Amino acid sequence: MDGSADEVVALYDEAGRPCGAAPRSRVRAENLRHAATAVVVRNGAGEVYVHRRTDTKDLYPGRYDFCAGGVLRAGEDPLESARRELAEELGVTGVELVPLGFADYADDRTRMREFLYECTYDGPVTWQPEEVAWGAWVAPARFLRMLDELPFMPDSVANLAGWLGDLRAALPR
Repeated sequence: MDGSADEVVALYDEAGRPCGAAPRSRVRAENLRHAATAVVVRNGAGEVYVHRRTDTKDLYPGRYDFCAGGVLRAGEDPLESARRELAEELGVTGVELVPLGFADYADDRTRMREFLYECTYDGPVTWQPEEVAWGAWVAPARFLRMLDELPFMPDSVANLAGWLGDLRAALPR
């Protein structure tokens, strides 16, 4: 969930350890290093759920993404946060989240330790209207072309580069 400016976010140090908390508005204004989650959602046919963020998001509005996720709240466990964000953003519940590790990302707009997950889901997807403007299941080959054609979330692309490489390698030649 995009959350309010007063949402209290978990801060993480350069070693990837929790080191405090701050309101979301301060995290964004001062580009404080924080923690977030990213969950790749695939269906049983292997398609990837791709969505476009609303134009009102506080970070990278209108960009496309292939992950559901968001910031960790102060004191929140990464897995708990990933489940919460997945349910809020796409209405996906009752799935096993497979950990893909973590990665660090930084640019002039955000700095984070991102906890990465993947799940398989074949049920209905229900967008949170404040977060998702469009979404669809996309075949892997088309999804990989979309990455070159559309503006995607830079942290998802960077932090899941290995996953994307594996997806590309699995395509028929």
